[in-house]
Amino acid sequence: MSDQEIIVVTGDRTTGPLHLGHLAGSLQNRLRLQGQYRQFLLLADTQALSDHQGDYSRVRQSVIDVALDYLAVGLDPKQSTFLIQSMVPELAELSFYFMNLVSVARLERNPTVKNEIRQKGMERDIAAGFLSYPVSQAADICALKGTLVPVGEDQLPMIEQTNEIVRRFNRMVGSDILRECKAEVGKVARLPGIDGASKMSRALGNHLPLSASPDEIRHAVQRMFTDPQHLRVSDPGRIEGNVVFTFLDAFASDSEQVAEFKEHYQRGGLADSAVKTYLEQVLLELLEPIRLRRAELAKDPDQILSLLMAGSSRAREVAVLTLYQVKKAMGMFYF
Repeated sequence: MSDQEIIVVTGDRTTGPLHLGHLAGSLQNRLRLQGQYRQFLLLADTQALSDHQGDYSRVRQSVIDVALDYLAVGLDPKQSTFLIQSMVPELAELSFYFMNLVSVARLERNPTVKNEIRQKGMERDIAAGFLSYPVSQAADICALKGTLVPVGEDQLPMIEQTNEIVRRFNRMVGSDILRECKAEVGKVARLPGIDGASKMSRALGNHLPLSASPDEIRHAVQRMFTDPQHLRVSDPGRIEGNVVFTFLDAFASDSEQVAEFKEHYQRGGLADSAVKTYLEQVLLELLEPIRLRRAELAKDPDQILSLLMAGSSRAREVAVLTLYQVKKAMGMFYF
């Protein structure tokens, strides 16, 4: 894949402010790729309605919240195109065409969808919009001609399903109109929640927001799961499954210090409290500038909406062309 062909497409459902799981899962990669390739960052408000149908004010506020988080971590609208999903109607139209290429059974087998259904206790009470989330995501990627998608490990089944749709469509029309994409997973493929039980999630209450205050950081670190067998400081400790060390691997810049902590902890003689104190300082240094930038940017929400409108307009130019190519290949022009 040549540099000219690489287009980065990624985004987030606008269900609330972002957290450290988003930073480890894809935001760090987005920052790394920014400026190297054309990049689209999609704020998926239409998809967010599957979580908050009827609570439109919450979804609208979350659009602002996610945009603020993007800007606060360093994503630049001059280098990356920010867009609102509902402001590019071609995405919805392409989703509708893709619906006919996927069976309900295949959607129900998608591991990401199955896991969210289980976590949210939906069972059979599933909104059609939620179940078809992988189709909508495929349309977003394809419409913007994405070939590289920074995601967390939990989203890999979505990328697989996107490529299935691409291959089926291309076979159907007899031409490679759409392009397959490749996932770009973060250094830490899946950041656990502070409870260590599952991935970090707002819905599960085990997350740490990017805008966390020093008190919130301290409280979260103190609650973090370590090694339940490490009962005395002198006991050897396990780092596998130890949330504190997973966070240090993800966010500490001094890898030598982390390696020294690991060796000391494993041989015994290092208290959990000492490692947590170090992690707390790491997270304070990481998140304090983000929190302060975010607070300053939040003073002018109209400016945030203005840059989102401008980015949506630029993205729509690409989506219009893709939709034209798709409909032409399908023979759906009647004049």
